[in-house]
Amino acid sequence: MQQLKGRKALVVAGAAGIGRACVERFAAEGASVMFSDINHETGQALESSLRQAGQQVWFRQSDAGVPDQVRALVADAITVLGGIDLLLNNAGIAVSKDFLDLGDADFDRTVNVNLKAAFVASQAAARHMLATGTRGSIICMSSVNAVLNIPNLLTYNITKGGLNQLTRNLAIRLAPHGIRVNAIGPGTILTDLVKKTIYTSAAAQAAVMSRTPMGRAGEVGEIASIAVFLASEAASYVTGQVIYADGGRLPLNYTV
Repeated sequence: MQQLKGRKALVVAGAAGIGRACVERFAAEGASVMFSDINHETGQALESSLRQAGQQVWFRQSDAGVPDQVRALVADAITVLGGIDLLLNNAGIAVSKDFLDLGDADFDRTVNVNLKAAFVASQAAARHMLATGTRGSIICMSSVNAVLNIPNLLTYNITKGGLNQLTRNLAIRLAPHGIRVNAIGPGTILTDLVKKTIYTSAAAQAAVMSRTPMGRAGEVGEIASIAVFLASEAASYVTGQVIYADGGRLPLNYTV
């Protein structure tokens, strides 16, 4: 049974990693999907692959760090899909630097991509949902770093914490209109971003596993499954929540 049959989904930053897994699952579950990415070649390749499989997907190149491009993306999705009832805010970057070495550009770019893009897309999508009486779902991709801290990922930590508060605020504001807003907080998931910023050495990988009770990193498909749940009617009474998929790291509450 297709859990998202007939849904109209926009995934911001969906050409790789967790975003790609979500695009693939949303489409497989029956949704029509538009997804964006800053990488044109990767996005086009995914669009072609999914269309060859008979799925309704559209790719648009867009920089999540530029608010006007995000607004234009939402407007385009409304036109192409005939509306939006599912939004996944997945854009994210991480700058690995010591606090004393961070520059204004590092800080501003991370905030714009990780946090402001979610605000802009959610506002535009919510305005559309309210105007059309759509009972939709908005999902933000947070992180365990919204609660825990890796000191050299300061801007990443700050923006993920902000995403949790954005999620809760929007959930309360939009609940009377039947629009649900939730977030997913992954732990260590085997994406290119993790490999570049966290799995930088054997010692770093061992440190991550030492604070992960399940003893392994997560897979992107495991996060996509949570996104499908939150988007579906199975989660019809769930809003304002952050679901952490971290292999037990938060309950352990231990950082090397």
